[in-house]
This record gives sequence, C-alpha cells and structure tokens, in this order.
Amino acid sequence: MKKICIVFLLTSIFSCKKSETKEVVIIESKTVKQSEMAALMLKMYDKNLENKKLVLKGETPKDFPDEFLNIHTAQLTDPSNRNSQFNAFSDFYLYSFQKVFNAPKDSLVLKHNDAVNSCISCHETTCVGPIPRIKKLLIK
Repeated sequence: MKKICIVFLLTSIFSCKKSETKEVVIIESKTVKQSEMAALMLKMYDKNLENKKLVLKGETPKDFPDEFLNIHTAQLTDPSNRNSQFNAFSDFYLYSFQKVFNAPKDSLVLKHNDAVNSCISCHETTCVGPIPRIKKLLIK
C-alpha cells in the first residue's frame, strides 16, 4: 500500500504542468493602536455624514450624541496637542454642532456647514490629513 501511495504521489508531481510562478510580496504590517480621540472623531465624522443626509432631505437631526462631550477628555494621539487653542476649537465645535439640532429648517444647511467648518478650522492648525475627507461633509 505504501508503494502505491508513493508511486501515485510521484506521478502526480511529475505529471503536473509547469505554471508560471508569481512573486508575492508580503508587507509586514504594524498594528497601530487608535487613540480615544481618533475613535471619537471617526464617530463625529459618521454622525456629521448622517446629519448631512438628513439636512439634504430637509429633516432636522435628532439626538445630540452626549459622547461627543468627551472631546475635552479623550486621549489624544499626541497629548501635547491638548492646549488652550485645542480646547477653544473643541468648545466651538460643540457649540456649532449643537446648533444643528436646534436649527429651523431654513437654516439647517448653514448650521450644518458651520459645524463642519469648525472641524476644518481646527484641523488646519493640527493634523491636516483628514481635511479633504471632512470637506466632503459640506453641503454646497
């Protein structure tokens, strides 16, 4: 029985057609832990995108996410960025964002864009990378 298996194995190996081999490059990936602030900002992005869709339908967004108040305490990727300027931008964002939830229908677009622009203003001073993505939240 062993001989049959060996013969079968050898026959299989030598009877296979040669196929082109492709070089596969494996890039070692590093696991990067996301900061609390990065996670919070992704949630903010998602909520602003949801708000944009509602505003475009003429609907007022509901349920201000209290979790966003953590902007003052969430751990930053670079803790040295939490300074008086960051705190002022955070306060301005929360103020602008809350206005969206209380805006009359005729000023929904303006209030939504004000909130998004407050994000852009802050990101222009620190962490400019997300600005192109944030700009997509604006309603033209």
